[in-house]
Amino acid sequence: METNYRETLQADFDAFDISEELGFILEEPLTHLPDYYRVWLDLANNLTHLIESRKLRDVVHKMPILSPHHLSNHRELRLAHLALGFISMGYVWQEGQHEPAQILPKALAWPYWLISRRIGLPPILTYADSVLANWKLKDPTGDMEIGNMDLIFSFPGGETCRGFFMVSLLVEMAASSGITGSLEVMHAVKISDLIGIQKGLIKVTQSLKKMKETFQLMHNHVEANAFHGTLRIFVSGWRDNPMLPRGLLYEGVSNEPVLLSGGSAAQSSAIQCFDALLCIQHEGETGAFLTRMRDYMPPAHRQLIETLSVCPSLRDFITTCSDSDLCQAYNSCVSALVDLRSYHLNTVAKYVTVPGNRARAMGCPLRGAGTALNTTGTGGSNLMVFLKTVRNTTQKALILERPSTSRET
Repeated sequence: METNYRETLQADFDAFDISEELGFILEEPLTHLPDYYRVWLDLANNLTHLIESRKLRDVVHKMPILSPHHLSNHRELRLAHLALGFISMGYVWQEGQHEPAQILPKALAWPYWLISRRIGLPPILTYADSVLANWKLKDPTGDMEIGNMDLIFSFPGGETCRGFFMVSLLVEMAASSGITGSLEVMHAVKISDLIGIQKGLIKVTQSLKKMKETFQLMHNHVEANAFHGTLRIFVSGWRDNPMLPRGLLYEGVSNEPVLLSGGSAAQSSAIQCFDALLCIQHEGETGAFLTRMRDYMPPAHRQLIETLSVCPSLRDFITTCSDSDLCQAYNSCVSALVDLRSYHLNTVAKYVTVPGNRARAMGCPLRGAGTALNTTGTGGSNLMVFLKTVRNTTQKALILERPSTSRET
């Protein structure tokens, strides 16, 4: 039985492109591409200097148009997508919010579009790029902890840039055991295995608590003014963005401008998996936005969320079987997700709302951080309203316990 169970889980890991240790994080991302693509990596590796000296656009205009056909495997494609994503964001936002580029030149747009189609991601820097596939170990024999990790590519913002992406990565790492727990619950519900469901839920709860604990590292590594004033513009997209209201024209690819959202935590497959598992259904605009964010996830990860969404309802199962231990395990899990979302809300207030209001009050918007980005998330949502709605919907999923039977242990 145990062997079959392991085999089932392993089949899930393979099907949904998950690592047991790292969850949705790309294992051992490459840092080099075939020599043919040296110009892309040279640019991406030198990005901060090129943006700060306002030379990036000039260099891109001289770039040769390279064919993506020499990229032969998933890791090469992910690195190319990451590099072109960083260069594109730098190109569009080099001059800050006042002069965003309206057109992405063909030497960037055409290969980026084709690579994006091959891996099922949109041609913009996504959370799956900047967080899940943008890390390397300083000492390859050492552990995955913040002191021994670095980004492959960076934007201006120094330690704040490194800290923001690194802490987000470590939060995803903390989610990995919860993803395994979600798969365990999914299989246990199918065979009405109450103990299996409870154990899986406890695993998810512990994982959510670890995610919140890890998220607190943000305060040690990310400085609010540097995040709001320097880094944030570079992860902003061109959908629902008043700075690029018509979107961005991809030269050589589209005749009309394309509307795409910037990277945001709403693109984290882990959080959406937990929502799907716990049957937390976000309605209206909020639900529509979260569903749209799935288009920015690797297809296999999106598939897992959809699989969890159509499985027999865990919440219905628990309310029907009137088992107080199970009900408690479910509620603890929902509460841990509420706590994580509340913490996220407070952190966003510190890093976005407060510095935004301060800059506005002083009448001198920080570089790239004028009023347009004060209330809008990088993904294009109305930030605080969105986060409060999501948190409150999660809270409503709690099951009011009725007097019921408790299993003997």
